[in-house]
Amino acid sequence: MIEVFANFESTFQLIIKGLLIGIICSAPMGPVGILCIRRTLHKGREYGLATGAGAALSDLFYALVTGAGMLPLMMEFIDNEQNLFYLKIVGAVMLFAFGVWMWRTDPRKGYRPSQQSENKGTLFSNAVSAFGLTISNPLIIFLLIALFNMFTFVIPGNWLGIALGYASIVGGAMFWWWGLTYVITRMKSKFDLHGILLLNRTIGTIVLSVAVIYAAMTIFNLSLY
Repeated sequence: MIEVFANFESTFQLIIKGLLIGIICSAPMGPVGILCIRRTLHKGREYGLATGAGAALSDLFYALVTGAGMLPLMMEFIDNEQNLFYLKIVGAVMLFAFGVWMWRTDPRKGYRPSQQSENKGTLFSNAVSAFGLTISNPLIIFLLIALFNMFTFVIPGNWLGIALGYASIVGGAMFWWWGLTYVITRMKSKFDLHGILLLNRTIGTIVLSVAVIYAAMTIFNLSLY
């Protein structure tokens, strides 16, 4: 009974962690974020969501690659509390550096206005093009390494929890794209290039805060679960 409860608790934690990883990976206003905004403004919300779905599948692919590469490392380190402490701190530092990079980056430079007469294409073709754009940027692996370290996402043994955790990465990503397209649609007449910059810096500030808070929790041995 105790073992069943422990597995349930571990699985629930992996689902929450997967949702957070999916959101954080999707939030930066990189090329695919700009593409999603542009398509939402000029084609409609469903095309923005299709773009997000393509990006989410790409994130899942790189998450699987990252997890497979880190599994041997986790199996060696997971039972040692001191090693686990260092893994979490390294992850928090990497995430902090990523937040600084986000805050300093101006995503408006990658924005290219679309013409209203642009061919919409199918939802599938929009998803495929977003997948291709995201899969061509393997640098996301470094962000995933930071998040996997910080959240101790790869835990050997609980394979059901890991599977649900990876599915939650897609769920978290789609939750972000759903929220972004909703806001863009509601503020369509007011959303401009300054809004893109403000959104990116707000996200960067949140990422920095998460990194600092998690590092402090790790140092002082605090936990939310």
